[in-house]
Amino acid sequence: MGTQSDSAGPLVTVDRVHAARAIAAETGVDLLVLTPGADLRYLCGYDAHAMERLTALAVPRTGDPFLVVPRLEAPMVDASPAGALGLELLACDETDDAFGVLAAAATARLGSAPARVAVGSRTWAEHALGVQRALPGSALELASPVVDRLRMVKTPAEVEELALAGAAIDRVHASMGQWLRVGRTEAAVGADIAAAILAEGHVGVDFTIVGSGPNGASPHHELSERVIEAGDVVVVDIGGETATGYRSDCTRTYVVGGPADAEVAEWYGVLHAAQQAATAAVRPGVTAEQVDAAARQVIADAGWGECFIHRTGHGIGLDTHEAPYIVAGNALPLEPGMAFSVEPGIYLPGRVGARIEDIVVCTDDGVRVLNNGPRELVELPG
Repeated sequence: MGTQSDSAGPLVTVDRVHAARAIAAETGVDLLVLTPGADLRYLCGYDAHAMERLTALAVPRTGDPFLVVPRLEAPMVDASPAGALGLELLACDETDDAFGVLAAAATARLGSAPARVAVGSRTWAEHALGVQRALPGSALELASPVVDRLRMVKTPAEVEELALAGAAIDRVHASMGQWLRVGRTEAAVGADIAAAILAEGHVGVDFTIVGSGPNGASPHHELSERVIEAGDVVVVDIGGETATGYRSDCTRTYVVGGPADAEVAEWYGVLHAAQQAATAAVRPGVTAEQVDAAARQVIADAGWGECFIHRTGHGIGLDTHEAPYIVAGNALPLEPGMAFSVEPGIYLPGRVGARIEDIVVCTDDGVRVLNNGPRELVELPG
């Protein structure tokens, strides 16, 4: 067994598969079944196409892991990092029962049918149910408690991939004055931003949120034909995927064609202080909910608590949103290598909103911030 790297990224090693098996065994899971998505890509390096045909990495508690794939896609597996990991490849023809092939191979390795089968949290329902039908005596559960333990703690190589993604999205924000102007629609601005995300080194655009004026009070606002007006506060939340699959996600808030009014400047200062407080709270041993509380307390103390309507952050890696989640009730202690967003917001429904978001990494002695553009309310000419 060996290793192989993506053309532009960190090594994927078979040790990841073995580590997942060890955690599964520790938690009493007999079989992991991971279908196309970030879990599969993380463990074996195969960025598989999700479709009705079954593609799955199966990791039994005993015996060798294996891949079930459509025969027509077997050459793609061989050409990917997975091809160098020494995994047995079970290629299924169009008339084969791929779920039956998976069940038979897993049962043979285990010596009996698995009692507990864990599937990826984003597995298509038809695939999860297909596994369940092929193993009717097995209890189906989520693989997240197993795989998240690995994916949450990034290696130094993964951190550097996130840093490259962060620097690229910073460059897009730095050019915002070229596109974000009075008289243009959110949709037109969004199209220019999307092109710049690709030009700055991403291979895909995950999202472009341009929330102008009252639309800024909707955290996940979709691009619209609203025309940007002089004095508008505009929330710009953008991110994309790099060649190695790692993601960027950064939010800055702008005011276009004139300075912000006194009230906006006052509460934006509160938001800025909250984002700084949450970032400063990040260090090993601090819990995810304590970081959330650090931001929330600043905003609540200033009288804007009801206007902060979402969690403070989410993990990021091969998915834009993944564990750990920085939210009340999550008592998970932070560890070096955990990467996540710090993004408090203040939203006044029907009027205006603002958010500041950076990606940060917990380090051995504190925090590393991967986005470095200005966090103040940025004034752009009209």
